[in-house]
Amino acid sequence: MHTSLRHETLEPSWSVQDIVDLFALPFNDLLLQAQAIHRRHHPANAVQQSSLLSIKTGACPEDCAYCPQSSRYTTDVEQAPLMPLSQVLAAARQAQEAGAQRFCMGAAWRSPTERQLDDVIEHVQAVKALGMETCVTLGMLKPGQAERLKAAGLDYYNHNLDTSREYYGEIIHTRTYDDRLETLQRVRDAGLKVCCGGIVGLGESREVRAGLISALASLNPYPESVPINQLVKVPGTPLADAPDLDPIEFVRTIAVTRIVMPKTVVRLSAGRESMHDSTQALCFMAGANSIFHGERLLTTPNPQADADARLFERLGLVPMPETAQSTSMLS
Repeated sequence: MHTSLRHETLEPSWSVQDIVDLFALPFNDLLLQAQAIHRRHHPANAVQQSSLLSIKTGACPEDCAYCPQSSRYTTDVEQAPLMPLSQVLAAARQAQEAGAQRFCMGAAWRSPTERQLDDVIEHVQAVKALGMETCVTLGMLKPGQAERLKAAGLDYYNHNLDTSREYYGEIIHTRTYDDRLETLQRVRDAGLKVCCGGIVGLGESREVRAGLISALASLNPYPESVPINQLVKVPGTPLADAPDLDPIEFVRTIAVTRIVMPKTVVRLSAGRESMHDSTQALCFMAGANSIFHGERLLTTPNPQADADARLFERLGLVPMPETAQSTSMLS
C-alpha cells in the first residue's frame, strides 16, 4: 500500500486496492494518519464556510436517481425559473453577513445555453464585487463556456463525478462518465479551480467508494475542492429507500479522501442536517475543513447557521483564513 509520504511526493496515483486497504485500517490509526497529513497542509481547526443557492430550480431532464430536481420524478420540489439578480445579491449579502466566504450558485440545467450563461455571468460579476469567492454548477459546459466564466471572474466550477465509473450506470443514464470528465477538462483548461466530489450512501460498496476517490485523485491535478455528500433520501426519487450508511464508514470516507488528496479542501457537504454533532466532530478530526452553511442546500435541508456556530464554538473551530484557502494547493 502507498504510504502518505509516497503520495505527498506526487508519485503514481493511488489504485482502488490501495484505497480499499486504507479504508480497512483500524479506525483510530486511520484518523491519526488523516489528521497528521491535514496539519501539514492546512491550518489546524480552521474551516472554510460556503453558502449554496439554487438560482434555477427543478425541471431538469437528467435522471440522476438521487435528485429531486429531475423532471422524471414526482417530488415536492417546486420548479422556479432563473432567480433575478436582485434576489441573488440579497442572498449573497445575507450569506456574507453570516460568515460565508464563498457563494455557490446552482442551476438545474443539463447544459446552459449562451443566453442562460449571459445571465449567470451577471450574477457572478455582482457577487464577486461583494468580495466573495464565487462558484457555479450549471451542468455540462460547451466549448468556450468555461473561458467566458473565467473572464467574468468566476473562481470555482463544481461538477461532481458522483460515484465510481463502475457504479455510475446504476445511478445515471442520461449522461456518461466521460461527459463529466470532458466538462472538468474544459474547466481546468480555462484556468478555473475545480470543485468535484461525489455522493456516498447510494447503496454502493466500499470498493465503489474507493473507486470514486481514486478517480478524483487521478485528475491531473486533483480538485482544489472535494465535496463529500451523504445521500439525502427524498421521497419520489429512486433512492428514497436506500439503506442508511454507517456513520463510521462516512467518517472513514472523509479520512481516506484527506490522505489521498492531502492539499485539497474537503467539504463536509450534503447530509449534515441528519448527522449527530459527534459524527461531524469526527469528520473534522478526519480532515474535513469546509462546510456549506445556511438552511438549504439547493433543495434539501441543512443545519441552521446558529447551530453551526454553536458546534464550532464547542469544537474550537474558526473560519479558514483567506490566504490559506488560496494557497492550500500550492503548498
